[in-house]
Amino acid sequence: MTLKRKDVTFPVTLFYDGHCPLCMKEIHWLESLNTDRKLLLVDIHQENFQQSYQDLDLEQLDRKLHARLGNERLVTGIDATLAAWESVGRGYWIAPLRWPLMRYVADVIYKLFARNRHALASRLGFLLGNPTCPPSRNKRL
Repeated sequence: MTLKRKDVTFPVTLFYDGHCPLCMKEIHWLESLNTDRKLLLVDIHQENFQQSYQDLDLEQLDRKLHARLGNERLVTGIDATLAAWESVGRGYWIAPLRWPLMRYVADVIYKLFARNRHALASRLGFLLGNPTCPPSRNKRL
């Protein structure tokens, strides 16, 4: 079931890849807007992550974005992005990507992006201030 803005419960915990420059660009932007502290940001590569989140599969978290809503519902991909952006007051920017006709296209594009984000970061590194991702993280889905 596709997430709708009205279904996002707070706080939202966003699990992100701290080794990915593209991801970190968005994380820094989200942090700057998180004035109400409705968004909790968790780097999946932090020390003791597995001990703190034993119910989550690190490999799956690394393949695509995950967020846990305030009601414990786990959402992924663009739904996770919607939840994070809604928690900082910008959900309306992403909401059209969850509309029926747009949802399919957006999900396909997200899947391609997630699969190739490390290669994209390597090519766009000069714009991001960090030219490469760690080579061991550069896995295809």
